[in-house]
Amino acid sequence: MRPRKIPLRKCVACQQMMAKKELIRVVRTPDEAVLIDLTGKKAGRGAYLCGKVACFKLAKKSRALDRALKQTVGSEIYDQLEQDFIAVEDTFNANKDEMDDEDEA
Repeated sequence: MRPRKIPLRKCVACQQMMAKKELIRVVRTPDEAVLIDLTGKKAGRGAYLCGKVACFKLAKKSRALDRALKQTVGSEIYDQLEQDFIAVEDTFNANKDEMDDEDEA
């Protein structure tokens, strides 16, 4: 049997290619809301970021989410996303570790 293909995505801040499961998705929903999507399944235009706060700050500084989501993201939305990003970072890293353990087994 052929090994399963792992979907790759690029971090909009550091431009590094990684497995989709290793990145956090930021989505612009059809009703123009910008939020974090840990499931990776919400409808809308998505952009991917590494699970590091430093990468998020780089994206904020370079306005990378504006380009990736094809919509102007206001500073108050960036501030809210930063708080959400910090809050979900631990959960995301724990889920990523569990996925790695399952892959090894």
